[in-house]
Amino acid sequence: MSPRILEICVDGVSGLTAAIAGGADRIELCSALALGGLTPPKSLMRAAARAPIPVHAMIRPRAGTFVFGEAEIDLMLADIDDARRAGLAGVVLGASQPDGPLDEACLRRLHGHAAAQGLSTTLHRAFDLTPDLDAALESAIDLGFDRVLTSGGAPTAVAGLDRLAELHSAARGRIVLMPGSGITTDTIGTLAERLPITEIHASASEPAVASPRLNEFGFDSAAPRRTSERIVRDLQRAWQAGVDAR
Repeated sequence: MSPRILEICVDGVSGLTAAIAGGADRIELCSALALGGLTPPKSLMRAAARAPIPVHAMIRPRAGTFVFGEAEIDLMLADIDDARRAGLAGVVLGASQPDGPLDEACLRRLHGHAAAQGLSTTLHRAFDLTPDLDAALESAIDLGFDRVLTSGGAPTAVAGLDRLAELHSAARGRIVLMPGSGITTDTIGTLAERLPITEIHASASEPAVASPRLNEFGFDSAAPRRTSERIVRDLQRAWQAGVDAR
């Protein structure tokens, strides 16, 4: 049986510490999780490389679309180099064409660059924005990605559950499909019961104390969140229990 992996996304050293203490199996390392996750700074990559579990760095140079120009692709290639030099285990990336499908030419360059350096590769939820998920799945497989982070094309994985089940059937074990978005202790059992999943992705976050003054000056969001060691631990227990019950 494949190992069961709970991946937790974090955007700072405090979140990293909480995720590890709570029992996470793998980390997705980002900056700016409130924006969906951006490339973490090199200093954070180096700190995360000392973690006792694998860490995969988000490779996304800015917020907004996943349509990248040549200068941005050069940045992403350099960021992949930084992740490898820091000693991380993998990278998380994606790219789209202006009309929605995956940008296979861009992804071939990025994925090839990462794979050549021995990095594990995850295609992120740019996948969910494509107009044809089945075609995107075949593209991800052909490109050689190890896994796809997906909510089945819906805002949350539970909302996309039927589509996720169809994608698993279409994948036929050729690639790992890792559900993400809206994963909580209340939903993880439903996903584990319905899908033959071995990996799952969550933020495991809770509201943090907001500072009106910081928000007034634009230095923080009105509803900041932080990774919770307790929620990570509860998710891990629910995840293992849900899979054991299948």
